[in-house]
Amino acid sequence: MRRAACLFVVLTLLFPACCSACLWDSDTLEQERYRFPEAHQLIVGDFVRHSEAYYRWRIEDRLAKPIDARMPMDYDDVAVAYDKLGQQDKAIETIHEKIRRFSSQSVYESEANLGTFLIHAGRLEEGLVHIDKAIEINPDAHFGREIYQKLLVEYVLLRRADGDEGLPLATSDGENFVTFLRDRLAWKPESEMAEKKKALTGVLGMMRFGHYDSPILLEALGDLLMSQGRDANQLAAQAYLRASAMADDRDAAAAYFSKAGQALESQRNMKLKTLQKELTESVHKANEKFAQIQSDEQAWAAAGEDLDQKFASKYYEQPLLRSASLGVVSLGQWLGQYAWAAVFVLVVTAAIWGMIRWLKADLSAAQGNSSNS
Repeated sequence: MRRAACLFVVLTLLFPACCSACLWDSDTLEQERYRFPEAHQLIVGDFVRHSEAYYRWRIEDRLAKPIDARMPMDYDDVAVAYDKLGQQDKAIETIHEKIRRFSSQSVYESEANLGTFLIHAGRLEEGLVHIDKAIEINPDAHFGREIYQKLLVEYVLLRRADGDEGLPLATSDGENFVTFLRDRLAWKPESEMAEKKKALTGVLGMMRFGHYDSPILLEALGDLLMSQGRDANQLAAQAYLRASAMADDRDAAAAYFSKAGQALESQRNMKLKTLQKELTESVHKANEKFAQIQSDEQAWAAAGEDLDQKFASKYYEQPLLRSASLGVVSLGQWLGQYAWAAVFVLVVTAAIWGMIRWLKADLSAAQGNSSNS
């Protein structure tokens, strides 16, 4: 009996997570980043992208061509540049001009872009019509990103059906984006995790190629990360904190801050202020990197260079940047994340096996003593 009690104590020491809240610290956040590398980059803005100087140059460059020499892609380039500069009316006007000239060419691109510009302009219902047409033409384009763009817009419309246009869209799990997707798509339990990953990929795509610092996208990302299990909670909290920083009004900022706190409730060793400090430092470093891109593109434009060629040569040819954008994890990162777990499993297995043999020997000895007596 004493040995059995001893076994229980040993197992309790070996599996403390079963007896108390999980221990989470800054190292846990690093492991979350390895599992969702692109999520962290997009939350803080640490990824290669163009500055406003580039988009102004691109408009001037494409429009310098005679009208008869302009191709469908030229119109797409100009329209997207206007959208990136916040000039949605000009973006919409440019796409309509493209459709008039090339009504039967690159129809998918026209519908997808027009729908996106309308959504960015706040004309959500009109935008959905064109997103639906784009999905009908090519449902698998961009890894199905338009499908989740459509679903997110439908979710926004649902949450604002009562006239409340405030943020966050939801303050409880029962009303968040994941719950909406589960009900809307009728997820089955056996495929739910795979569906969540598809949705996560879709939202990350919208952030990378759209407005990565949109509070609505950050909120949707946080909701999806929270649904991935406890090993994504700190990233979810960072997404909500970033949404809080980007929100326009104080009430929304406070509500997002509260959501971040709720995401950390099960994590004993991580305080919200500590996480907020780490996030601020990461955003600062990302801004410094982007400042270099801005400086480069401004200098190239002033020198009359081809910004497409210069940017591709300097930034798209860097292996580390390309690997990061694809979410590739190196062998060293993988070992750093999982080697300790393998060692832990081996130690626990050996300890349990030793205890079992010990108990068997004890029982045999007890039976032998009983027979002799």
